[in-house]
Amino acid sequence: MISAVEEGEIDMVSKSKIQVVAVSDYEELSREAARRIIAVVRQHPASVLGLATGSTPEGTYRELVRDHEEHGTSYHQVTTFNLDEYVGLAANDPHSYHTYMDQHLFRHLDIPQGNTHLPDGSAEKPEAECRRYEEMIRQAGGIDLQLLGIGVNGHIGFNEPGTPFSSETQVVQLDESTRQANQIHFEDPQQVPTHAITMGMATILKSRGILLLASGAKKAPVLQRLLTETEITPDLPASILRSHEDVTLIADQEALSLVEADLG
Repeated sequence: MISAVEEGEIDMVSKSKIQVVAVSDYEELSREAARRIIAVVRQHPASVLGLATGSTPEGTYRELVRDHEEHGTSYHQVTTFNLDEYVGLAANDPHSYHTYMDQHLFRHLDIPQGNTHLPDGSAEKPEAECRRYEEMIRQAGGIDLQLLGIGVNGHIGFNEPGTPFSSETQVVQLDESTRQANQIHFEDPQQVPTHAITMGMATILKSRGILLLASGAKKAPVLQRLLTETEITPDLPASILRSHEDVTLIADQEALSLVEADLG
């Protein structure tokens, strides 16, 4: 699929509507997200999945592991690409996203280690690592289903407000609100890295399908903007998702509390 980003034809006022799946709570969100990922893998065993980290997808990964153990869904042919990694952290660092993915998902599935990919945060030349990672995604044929969370400031991946929609995998400086949100994963707030390697906006938009997850009252204001405003603007990075042909938002009651009436 050629995205509107590539063609340079984004309509800056949304004409499409993100499909919204409203669920009662975080547990139901996790089950529904996992159900959709499992369906893709079962239908296309050699799927390319884009994965995310953070607190929101943890429940989804638990459900994927449970299904694998109880029903035997195989990931032996699946290839994965993660959205991002902190600059300066080696893969074996306990705070790295490599470690997160291994602990929460990879070690519990039958997916070969060589099929799992994250940016190398310890690369001596981060910009070269960005180009290498982007090329790996292209060589894999692109991403079939990309899992996303959304930041309180509207970021997707680590693409903070103001990120150009034409960006590919890149080094970014993290917004202070993002660093504060990620402090829970570090013993010392000063340990939170200031930069990360992330898939760019154009990289994400090339995914054939996108699954966006949002949970909790703290995400309500940004979802209100995403679902009720019409302008597509880098000031709200997630707004670009309105230009994609296949985006599903799964959100719980708290996250949708400011827009439930509009959703009917």
